[in-house]
Order: sequence, then C-alpha cells, then structure tokens
Amino acid sequence: MENGLPQPRWSATFAVVDPATTKSVPGDKILLPPSALQELMSALEAAASSPQPQPSHISRSRNNPYYAESDLIQPRFDPNVDSTPPLPFAKLAPMMFRLVNPANGNAVYAGMREFSAEEGDVALSPYLLDALGIDPKELSAAQDGASAEAAVDLTNNTDTEPKPQPTTRPQITVHLKVLPKGTYVRLRPLEAGYDPGDWKSLLERQLRESYTTLTVGALLSVKGVKGEEFRFLIDRFLPEGDGICVVDTDLEVDIEALNEEQARETVRQIMAKSQKAPGTAAGSSMGHELDIWKAVTGQVVPGEYVDYELPSWDRSQPLQIELSGLQDHEDGVDLLVSPKSTRQRDLPRDTEHVFGVFNATNGTKTLLLQPTNAELQGAEQLIISVHGYSKSSSGSDAADSTPTPSYTLRVQSVPAESATEKDDTTTQTEGQAGGPDEEQCSNCKQWVPKRTMVLHESFCRRNNIACPQCGEVFMKDSSEWQHHWHCSHDDAHGSSEASKAKHDDIFHTDRQCPKCPFQTNSIPDLARHRTSVCPGKVILCQFCHLEVPQEGDPFNPSAETLLSGLSAHEVADGARTVDCHLCNKIVRMRDMATHIKHHELDKAQRTKPPICRNPNCGRTLNGVGRGGAVSGTQMGQGPGNDLGLCSLCFSPLYVQLHDPEGKALRRRIERRYLSQLLQGCGKEWCANEWCRTGRANLGLEPKGSNTQTILPQIKPLLVAIPNTDEPMFFCVDETNHKRRNVAEMLAAEGMWELEWCVAACEAEGVDPQRATQWLSDWAPMRSS
Repeated sequence: MENGLPQPRWSATFAVVDPATTKSVPGDKILLPPSALQELMSALEAAASSPQPQPSHISRSRNNPYYAESDLIQPRFDPNVDSTPPLPFAKLAPMMFRLVNPANGNAVYAGMREFSAEEGDVALSPYLLDALGIDPKELSAAQDGASAEAAVDLTNNTDTEPKPQPTTRPQITVHLKVLPKGTYVRLRPLEAGYDPGDWKSLLERQLRESYTTLTVGALLSVKGVKGEEFRFLIDRFLPEGDGICVVDTDLEVDIEALNEEQARETVRQIMAKSQKAPGTAAGSSMGHELDIWKAVTGQVVPGEYVDYELPSWDRSQPLQIELSGLQDHEDGVDLLVSPKSTRQRDLPRDTEHVFGVFNATNGTKTLLLQPTNAELQGAEQLIISVHGYSKSSSGSDAADSTPTPSYTLRVQSVPAESATEKDDTTTQTEGQAGGPDEEQCSNCKQWVPKRTMVLHESFCRRNNIACPQCGEVFMKDSSEWQHHWHCSHDDAHGSSEASKAKHDDIFHTDRQCPKCPFQTNSIPDLARHRTSVCPGKVILCQFCHLEVPQEGDPFNPSAETLLSGLSAHEVADGARTVDCHLCNKIVRMRDMATHIKHHELDKAQRTKPPICRNPNCGRTLNGVGRGGAVSGTQMGQGPGNDLGLCSLCFSPLYVQLHDPEGKALRRRIERRYLSQLLQGCGKEWCANEWCRTGRANLGLEPKGSNTQTILPQIKPLLVAIPNTDEPMFFCVDETNHKRRNVAEMLAAEGMWELEWCVAACEAEGVDPQRATQWLSDWAPMRSS
C-alpha cells in the first residue's frame, strides 16, 4: 500500500520509439501495445478478487466519508459488513503509470492515451522524454540504425572493414500505480516576465486536455493564447509525495518565482508592459466599432494588433478600406481583414486572415472588397486589424527600441463605376504622353518643355539615375538608391533594407502550420490555408452551437464534406438524431434541413380547410387533427348537416325527424333567429348583430320588439339557407367567439388566409403566438 492507497501489481519493460514515427502524444500520455491491455485487465481482476488490508483507523461503514477513497480496488464483498459493494478500480480512477529509466534512474508518472503501439514498444510525449532524460535525436538515430540492420544486403560486397554497430533504443520500465487526487501544486517559472493575464483558464485547459498526473521535479510547458510558451518547474504537492492525479479534482495552484532576482525582473517587465498597454500614450490605440465614412486615427506598437469592428455597410457596393498617414512607417504597419461568420471566428492575425495588404502604394495601403466576394457571404461583421509588424515581436527589447507608428484608417463604400474609373485612370496616367511643346527625357522619362531640354538633361544625367529593371529614378547619392533592391523570386522591389527584410520574411521564409503538417514559404499562403481547409480553423458548429475546430484532412477531404458543404466536425456531430417537431420522425441533425424542405413542399400544395359559415364561429367543418391534419376527419358531423355549419353550431338544429325537403329544418332556423332577436342570448361577450344581446353590446338599436316586425327582416336569411356561401348568424360560446376574433386579427396581417387562421386557433386556442407557430409549420403563405 502506497500513499494510503492499494496498489495493483503490474510492470513491464518496453523500448522507446522515435516520436516522429508515431502519432503525436500530448501532455503526460503514453501509447502501449494491445497486449498490455490484456495483462492490465488480468492484474486489475486479480487485485479486485483478493482481499486488501484495511488500515485500522478507517471504518468500512457507509457513513465513513473516506471509505470510497480508501478502497479504490474492489475487495471481496462481505455481506456481514454494513457497506455496499465498491466499484471496480477501472471505474474509479484513470490508469496511471510510473515510468523509470534504468540508465539514469529518472522516474516520472504518466497517464494512458491508447493501446496502439507496436508490440514491445512504448511511445512517449515530449514532456515524458524530457523528464526521463531521453534525447529525441538519439531515438531517431537508434531507429535509423535498427532499420539499416534489418535491411537485407543483396550485393556481393566483400569489404572486410568493420561496420558501425547500430545504437540500441532506450528501455524503460512501466509500473501500474494509483496516485492520490491532488489538492495543491506549486509551480516555479523558469524565466522572468511571464504575464499571460489569465493563468486560471490557461492551466485548466492544459491540464484538462493533456494531463492525468503531475510529477515533482518535472518541467510543465503551457501554451499561451498568442502562441507563446511558458515553462514551469513542478515544485511541491499536497498531499505530500512525488506525484498526484489531476483528474476530477479541485487543484489550488501557486506560482512563485525561483528566487528574489527573478521576482524583481518579472515585476519590472510587467510594469514596463503596463506603461505601453493599449490606450496609454506609449501603447497601441484601443479598438472600437467603426463608423463608415468617418476616419479614425491611432497608433500600434510593433508586434501588437488594434482590432476594429465594422457591423454594417452597403453590401451592394464595393467597400474600400484605406490605411494612410503611415509617413516613414509604411513597412511597419499592415492591414488585415477577416469577416466574422459561422465559418470564420478568429480575429485577423498575420498568419490567419482572409484579406491582407503588406505593401504600400504611395504611402497608402488600400483594400477593395467587391460585393460579389464569396468570403463576405453570411458575414455578421468585418473585423479590421492594424498590425504593427515586427520580425521579433516576441522580444521585448526589439519592441522597446522601435518607434510607435501612427496611422489613419478610413472605411467607405465606393460606387462600382468609380472603382472601375479609378483603375482606368491609373492605367492612363502611367502611359500618358506630353504636349506638342514637350519632349521626354531619356534618363528620367519625364516630359519637359523642348526649350529647356538641354539644361534638364545635363542636370538629370549628372544627379539622377534610373533603375534598369523598374524604371524608378533616384538621386545618385541618395540612400534610397543605395538600398534599392529587386527580388530574385518575384517582381517585388523596394528602396530600404527594412522593406527587403520584411519582404523576405513574409514571402520567402519557411512556415509551418501549428495545427497540421502544411508547410509553405509565404505568410499569405499560410493565412489562406488557416482560414480555409486547415483542420484547426475555428467555426461555429450549426449542430452543437459551439466554437470548435472544423477538423478533417486538408489534403484528402472526404466526399461527404465536399458534397454537403459541412466541415468534418459537423458531419460527425450532425450524425446525432433528433425528432422532427412536425412529424415526430427520427432524423439525423445534418439531414434535418432537407427533411424540413419536404414539409415546405407538402405545405405549399395543401388546400384551404372549409370553415363554419357562421361568421361568429371559430371552427372548421371537419376539425383539426394531429400533425396539422385539417380534412377528412368529419368530427361530430351528424346526419342531415348539409348547411355548411360546424357540428357545434348545427347541434341545436338537429332532431330525429324525417324531413326530406328541409321544411322542418327551415322552421327551426326561423325560430332560432326569432329567439335571438326577441329575447337575446344574455351573454356579455356576444357580438352577434342578429342577437338582441349582441346588438346591445355593440351599441346598436334592436331590430324589432315583436314577431311581426322581425319576420320580414329574417326572410332573406331564410331564403339564402341552401346557398352555403351565404353566412348564418348564430350565437356561440365565449371560447369560440375569442378564437374567431384572434383568427380575424391574424388574417388581417395579410400573411395567411382566414381559413388557415381559423384552423390554427382551433388547434392551439386563443394564444396568438402558438397560433402563429402553427401557421408557420402547417399553413401555406398567402400568394401575392
């Protein structure tokens, strides 16, 4: 028993493989061969079946709060003890191992990644290789030597010179261990000046994604949000020991300097950085929301970014983004733009942007975005970043010695005709000819008056020189001519050492994508890759609604991603199934849009449901069933109901009497009209114009006070009984009356016919929102 925890017994020796020959292993993870899994399961089963010695001071009662932690391995269950059978070891804790390098005695704790290594081999992460004192270069040399030894020599070489012996691969011993869950760790930075701003989120993400254990004396490397690397010495734990488990535990972290000198240097660098913080006189300007047509001025520290947001613009016109006022810093400020959409979430940066301008023209950097540009489709807003270029932006000394460039940023819509005219004007200006009294200088190519040509050429040839490649004219003793350059790889040129260094750095320096194996020698190419097919590109998943990497193989995309237009993450995440809210069928999430389109096609072909001819009634003739069914149900229709009334309005008129000519039915309708006009229904909500109560509620005069006066008025209504297109005015209950009012209110909006609005209110009641949702799901829109 170690650290108060029972330890299962398993160990084995493996040869360390070259990391370049296996998949990358993060954090403290290892790869073991499949046979190790079988051996581990056997060891765990043996440990679970054998009784483990219990400390005398620990009770096995279920009321003991430490019982679950003190009995990680399932002992033989004793029914006489008041406890429940504990869970197996594998369900209570992740697999943890102690790795020992016999060559130097170094030891480190590790967690399991997967069982996919070759038999007899173990793959280690860089963190573990460093802790065990194993050099990856030696592994590579040993791997190459083993491959050469295994190769079969088919030549008849009789050379007797001794061949060098191949280097053997390092061997390590792996022990299965159980570590206590840590509650405290102290980290000591290896360098001064660490100041990421939010240690908590960085450490939480790093430990959660990549680490199962921590080991005293090991070096922990943490990646910052800007790609920087922070390295720490793991110094102390609680509980005391040489290792802890960091899975499913609340870990308190202290970051303390190695010594007082490092602490003072860290404070000095943080104070110097705060003096150049964004918004200060010496720091970069604060980004904000842009107002189109209104220019903004600012400054940017080399190596930093000022991010502006453009929430709206005229998307039918070209958009011109102009960065001017650069003065002598045109090579030190870049213009980067990225549209923010579901397909593009990251801020524009030098190696990750959609549009970028690195070279200036006459001291101005201009970007013209056409409205037909596919990258702008679905953009919520534009993020415009002004980048202070610095080849060594990570070094504080370089940033301190470089002056802070200022700039003026203007965004405006440009009519399409003006954009075309501007291009035509530029072309014409370059080839413009002089007047009849002018002559072109053969040296500087300028047009000067003929009478002064001799003087001009004499002065020009003595003081000026033209570049034979680009034709630009310089003074012979100027620094621009001395530093004038032309790139041997493309047609770029400039007149300063800074522009030459920047061009080579941006367009002719090898770059490696941090998220995949893609390599290039151009920052624009890398940025194009990282904003298009890179698996690390962050998107907003339309299924889980989280910002996640799009994943996939950038060099060999699957056919499903190409045909569907979805990312690899969305293809996998969209395979989950949900119930269709319309038909309750089980549909894959990524197929739901197509499924809903089928519903839309069916909805467009639906016919209007017949409604009750009583204008005071809010019911259809056949009722509304499940799934938006509005026909064929014949709900409650009794015999003889051919009047076009719903079952509720017809029920007072129904009697079991043979009346083939309908004379008795006509008399019953007549008596009902007389009853309504003479006595009224007495309902305070009634709004029936052919009811004494309804007319009083509406503020109308009664139609009469006796039968002799009323009969002539209702005679036209009786004549129109056979015509189902003519209304019949009967009083209804309060619910029916309210549904009719809501249906007429919805129909007045002009989106749906009255018949569909009546069906919606019959299905969903008098709630306008629910009725509107029913109409959106099941009712076709009114044709314009």
